[in-house]
Amino acid sequence: MDVVFENVGAAVWPDVLKALVRGGRLVVCGATSGDQPGADLRRLFIRQLQVIGSTLGTLGEMHQLLAFCQQHGLRPVIGETFALEDVPAAFDLMESGRQFGKIAISLD
Repeated sequence: MDVVFENVGAAVWPDVLKALVRGGRLVVCGATSGDQPGADLRRLFIRQLQVIGSTLGTLGEMHQLLAFCQQHGLRPVIGETFALEDVPAAFDLMESGRQFGKIAISLD
């Protein structure tokens, strides 16, 4: 791959580095599974990879994104919703990696 936007972190870091072509770019924008991945430095310099950190955009960009999502009917995939008192079970599911889509917490 030429470019990978990666927000998972340590759990996928080695595979992401292997997937990049020579001169590929890795944009890191999260660390859900851990923020201390092992780094194969040889792969970084031999393949001339670029690692780029990225955070959120501006408030104006967020408003543009929300308007775009509303205009085109885009919605996130919610895999499971948990009650607030069941947050430990939600964390267990997330930690297991068995979920598909987002895990939501209901505050009702």
